Amino acid sequence: MLRTLTTALHDFSHLFFPHNCLGCSNDILQNDALLCVKCFEQLPETGFIQQPGNPVEKIFYGRIQMEHAGSVFYFTKGSLIQRMLIELKYRHSKEAGLYLGKLLGMELAASGRFDAVDAIIPLPLNPKKEKKRGYNQAMIIAEGINKEWKKPILKNAVVRKLFTDTQTKKGRVERLQNMEDVFIVKDAPALENKHLLLVDDVVTTGASLEACAAPILKIPGTKISIATVAYTI
Repeated sequence: MLRTLTTALHDFSHLFFPHNCLGCSNDILQNDALLCVKCFEQLPETGFIQQPGNPVEKIFYGRIQMEHAGSVFYFTKGSLIQRMLIELKYRHSKEAGLYLGKLLGMELAASGRFDAVDAIIPLPLNPKKEKKRGYNQAMIIAEGINKEWKKPILKNAVVRKLFTDTQTKKGRVERLQNMEDVFIVKDAPALENKHLLLVDDVVTTGASLEACAAPILKIPGTKISIATVAYTI
């Protein structure tokens, strides 16, 4: 009887509050899922989180002192991952960010390579852009990570002091020049002697993450690792 009532309530709720797959619009979903089973199985996993010396880590070789790095999915134009990140960044879908963050958190927890991390730092967004968007997408991803991997989030220890042009169409050198002196540490004591995980949505050239890591690594005893939802091929 209870199962019948629960099913009826779910069907009634679904009628008035449709819950469709972000990938294919299929309505055969679990209550809290954003993707159907078919779309979920098509997500392009990298396997990088588990692998030392993976392509994400190689981005930063010779640039910053880094412990570990990785991304869960490949990012390509027109892909489902791109559509989900567009939903997060430009269509106010925090649910997409939390969902992707939870997937990243599960990978981090399972890998064992990141166990020594003390806290998470979401890549800061310029206050003007954050006010316009309503939130920092990296923070939403970090909150999703935290749901699966109980590491504290340090929200305001590092801030972005300058507004920068979009990085989307810039090459590596332009991106690095665009990010010079953008980030500052606001709460050095909170970072001292800690292993910190920098989190963002996508890594391409790594310019933003490198620029954020640089002032952090000047704090005594700090170590940096990096994790993103996606890695651009």
